[in-house]
Amino acid sequence: MISPDSPATLHSPSPVASPRAGAAAALPSIRVGSAADAPPAEVPTLFVSHGSPMFALEPGETGPALRAWADDLRARFPALRGIVVMSPHWMARGVQVMAGPRPATWHDFGGFPEPLYALHYPAAGSPGLAAEVLALLQDAGIAAQGDAQRPFDHGAWVPLMHLFPQADLPVVQVALPAGAGPREVHALGAALRGLRAQNVLVVGSGSMTHNLSEFFGGAGGAQPYVAEFARWIEAAVQRGDTEALLDYRRRAPHAVRAHPGDDHFLPLFFALGAAGAGAAAHYLSREVMHGSLAMDSFALEPVSDAA
Repeated sequence: MISPDSPATLHSPSPVASPRAGAAAALPSIRVGSAADAPPAEVPTLFVSHGSPMFALEPGETGPALRAWADDLRARFPALRGIVVMSPHWMARGVQVMAGPRPATWHDFGGFPEPLYALHYPAAGSPGLAAEVLALLQDAGIAAQGDAQRPFDHGAWVPLMHLFPQADLPVVQVALPAGAGPREVHALGAALRGLRAQNVLVVGSGSMTHNLSEFFGGAGGAQPYVAEFARWIEAAVQRGDTEALLDYRRRAPHAVRAHPGDDHFLPLFFALGAAGAGAAAHYLSREVMHGSLAMDSFALEPVSDAA
């Protein structure tokens, strides 16, 4: 959270209450599977660092990398039908799900250049997809409710502007429950794992590092601790060490400096939970902006698709 007397403020509270086939000729007892025999392809999940709101206007290396990945995703999954995203800028009591048909673009920050406030992300919502999300959560024993008035906060619309600038896919946000820890957020993602076989992209939008006092203090060049923390996380993700990641606050180097509060790191566990065990991480960006904001973004691909 950024205090109201910071040079620029970001406001988190909601404005409303609430296969490759092998040659088989020499082995007649082995039948090469047809496309109909193959299991349904599953959409990868994505963790993206959304950085400062200025990322919308200053894409650096990360913005084009996200666009290239999303273009490839749409070529691989032409029936992609929607996006479910968690952002730390919607924190709510309990689990809430955006359920309106036409969410507004909320400029939930202050003190930034005027061109930033002229940007809008006109993607539709999807009451139907929201109902699917709510049903999956209920099936997992997680109480949740819809919010038909919720707008897109910048943790959602800023990275989506780079990923899908056409804004032609419906988007549903899931709130980060206040007080939830890594295990609870991982369970939320796991409850929605089935969406991946239903042509839905699940996204955790947060930040690999998020020390706002250093950001506003003008830390200068890239701080060494940023890379040390980010590469420890990458190594744990690559080896599938979920327990180490869940306990990152004790085990990772500089964890408390990288995240004085863990709200911006928790969406990573939403993506991990939705990906499931055995997913392979494909890194899209390791850029550092403003000295202290690691923009690490990576897709979690099913192992059969990652080779």
